[in-house]
Amino acid sequence: MAGKYGGLALALVSLVLLHGGVQLAAAAVWNVGDSNGWTFGVISWPNKPPFKNFREGDVLVFKYDPAAHNVIVVDDFGFGTCTTHPANATVYSSGNDRITLQRGEINFISGKADDCDKGLKITVFVRP
Repeated sequence: MAGKYGGLALALVSLVLLHGGVQLAAAAVWNVGDSNGWTFGVISWPNKPPFKNFREGDVLVFKYDPAAHNVIVVDDFGFGTCTTHPANATVYSSGNDRITLQRGEINFISGKADDCDKGLKITVFVRP
């Protein structure tokens, strides 16, 4: 009897591990702005067809000219006012930034000149 349940438990554990491994392998890589990259007009990119379902562990790739733009992860206040808020916000400036997504709402802006005021900003909603 114990052997029967032991085999069932092993099969169940294997299934759980396999399912977890499949989720890890399935993380998507998203090029922000598609072929245009991180540039003006990108604000509607997350909501344009094909619609994007961002999940925790997915990666956003921001491609841009680092002399012209950057990427700053900001809170709602920073997004609404186009300011680097909080003051210790993470700033990316390589021109080819890869950001792994965590669950929740995440705001990104460009802090160069008046980029954000001209629409160089996005919000993504990330599911578990």
